[in-house]
Amino acid sequence: MSIATINPATGETVARFEPYDAAAVETRIANAAAARDVWRATPLDERLAVIRRVADILDARRDEYAALMTLEMGKLLSAARDEAAKCAMTCRWYADNAPRLLANDYVDVEGERAWVAYQPLGVVLAVMPWNFPFWQVLRFAAPTLAAGNVGLLKHASNVPQCALALEALFAEAGAPRGVFQALLVGSDAVEGLLTDPRIAAATLTGSEGAGRSVGAIAGGQLKKTVLELGGSDPFIVLATADVDAAARVGVQARMINNGQSCVAAKRFIVHERVADEFTEKFVAHVNALAVGDPTDPASAIGPLASRRQVEDVDHQVQQSVAAGARLLAGGRPLDRPGFYYAPTVLSDLPQHAPAYHEEVFGPVASIFRVPDADAAVALANGSRYGLGASVWTRDMREAERVALAIESGSVFVNAMMASDPRFPFGGVKASGHGRELAAWGLREFTNVKTIRMRPAASP
Repeated sequence: MSIATINPATGETVARFEPYDAAAVETRIANAAAARDVWRATPLDERLAVIRRVADILDARRDEYAALMTLEMGKLLSAARDEAAKCAMTCRWYADNAPRLLANDYVDVEGERAWVAYQPLGVVLAVMPWNFPFWQVLRFAAPTLAAGNVGLLKHASNVPQCALALEALFAEAGAPRGVFQALLVGSDAVEGLLTDPRIAAATLTGSEGAGRSVGAIAGGQLKKTVLELGGSDPFIVLATADVDAAARVGVQARMINNGQSCVAAKRFIVHERVADEFTEKFVAHVNALAVGDPTDPASAIGPLASRRQVEDVDHQVQQSVAAGARLLAGGRPLDRPGFYYAPTVLSDLPQHAPAYHEEVFGPVASIFRVPDADAAVALANGSRYGLGASVWTRDMREAERVALAIESGSVFVNAMMASDPRFPFGGVKASGHGRELAAWGLREFTNVKTIRMRPAASP
């Protein structure tokens, strides 16, 4: 298994790392198990002080961490800075709100003292992806550690320096030994970790296939999981929409993170009355995007994360065109060093085209025409995914009706989908189960314990 930093902007291998051997993995699991009881017994205010110091360090070293993210997975440097800032903001949100959200919930029962307590489960394994190498980890780690659990991070093998930087970040913030550790191992090591009795639960952000595998193994062990998987999010433009805004924001929503986001808009479902206008404006915006070095402020789109990513996206595009889809823009890898793919727009997709029913994890948008809102909802729900959605209309009654009818974890009206620590994040159907962020994310890896105390009868 190769664990290496390969700069997506150039294709050059920057650093290689030896995977941890069995003895090194055992040492880290033992450290986590030893830290479990120490950390859960640490007063909440002391745990939250560590989380707050993590935020401070993230802010102080924002440029350093951003450069590392850009080096390892190719995101625009400006987006990487924003990612570090969002991580810090989320840590502070939990530091401020965890005392209220983890407090006992008392229930009024006559003749009893009764309440619900939230107690940590123990060691939580996090299997994390490369596309948001700090954010995906911090949105798990901040609430999970605040609740009194400890974390083991199995990060993607193409972002090893981010993984080690995160481990060092928590150590510098004052987390005791074993509370947060990175494991430099390949995906073949995950099953052994999940079956280790010292690991109590797991969370995974990644592909549908990875989620099915982790869910099946953890289920066999009766271990709690949170799975945040793929998405093929609909971006619905109805007849009364502000077409200019929808086209402009739609391109942003599709091309965020160089098109490599589970919550990026992927299927643009447009009412036939405004479809021509929307398509013309959308394609014009796509053609105006500057593709280039992610460290260059003039670049709007950087490289994909790997050569394999380019090959997979191109295969889906070429197969879709061969099936009858119409190519309106892009549709090819760019002939330059690094892993670049031209921003692409497809339309008139038949149902058997890969881009019709698969998640395309790159800068590829698919446009569909529908006769009315009901047809838009039917097409949106026709996907096996259900992560996020966006609806564009000036009719707020219609917006609410459509939002409630869409099968997804989130719906945004006249705005692009985005995560926020104040709101739960996750999906339904093949997009996974469980929730991150907000109160739900804080309590996912807790034992929600009922305690009822009735005074003993007098002798």
